[in-house]
Amino acid sequence: MNIGQSIGLELGSPTRNAFGEALAALGATVPHLVVVDGDVGNSTRTELFAAAYPERFFQVGIAESNMVSVAAGLALSGHVAVTASFAAFLTTNAFDQIRMGVAFPRANVKLVGSHAGISIGEDGPSQMGIEDIALMTALPGMVVLCPADGPSARVLTGLMVAHDGPVYMRTGRPKVPRVYDAGVELTIGKAVRLREGTDATIIATGLMVAAALEAAALLAAGGIEVRVLDMHTIKPLDEAAIEAAARETGAIVTAEEHLLDGGLGSRVAMAVARLAPCRMAFVGLDDTFARSGPPEALLGAYGLTAEAIVEGVRGVKQR
Repeated sequence: MNIGQSIGLELGSPTRNAFGEALAALGATVPHLVVVDGDVGNSTRTELFAAAYPERFFQVGIAESNMVSVAAGLALSGHVAVTASFAAFLTTNAFDQIRMGVAFPRANVKLVGSHAGISIGEDGPSQMGIEDIALMTALPGMVVLCPADGPSARVLTGLMVAHDGPVYMRTGRPKVPRVYDAGVELTIGKAVRLREGTDATIIATGLMVAAALEAAALLAAGGIEVRVLDMHTIKPLDEAAIEAAARETGAIVTAEEHLLDGGLGSRVAMAVARLAPCRMAFVGLDDTFARSGPPEALLGAYGLTAEAIVEGVRGVKQR
């Protein structure tokens, strides 16, 4: 993953690996933590928890709807239940069970959608979760998290498990640039300001956070100083940070590895329209499925790059 390398960001672990490692570590301190798997633990990395706590790991096979129902039952029996699968399978195949078995009763289930976005590459569009954020944010009471890198994924896994109620967290397959140091302090619902600037603001989530920082460096070389926010919590949004960005910088560009419809940009735009209207541009998948191909090539082909963010910022500055 070449994103961020031009500004010296080191390539770190995939967020799915960080999630699995953090989950296994939490097993020692959260005795009522259980994990339900749909025969993809080697991909989601729940296998690490299974190896350490086999008596608290439940394998239901390739049956996502049943998997979510089992997790809901365990949660309503007093456990903290984590269940993980590919984002495309978990959020679409089991949406009714998530809606009625998890969101409606506010069950203490933690849903983890792995292999999200188009950066899974050659596996192709059938396995690319590109609508998961839209589906999960639509559910009342559902917290939605999207870590930028390994260190933030570890921290957000702990916050997810500690949160009382349903949570969806998005993780990815490829190695991603390290934005944070180990042990970074994060809070659900509070964005992180990674860079100061007064000319515009880039609000990014997931692997696009590193692209946003790269874009900011490119813009700075041309005399444009932008604020960069990591919106690791997509629901509930940090509306205070959004309003401040709109009022203080006058323009916002969002960046996400997700469909524009119903994603981060849509939610930020709703907040901006209500709190402090300003010029906006949106970087993400524009009403399309992606092809199969190498991750870097796909990100370039569909405009999920630092250069696309730069173009977005320059566009809103010229209006």
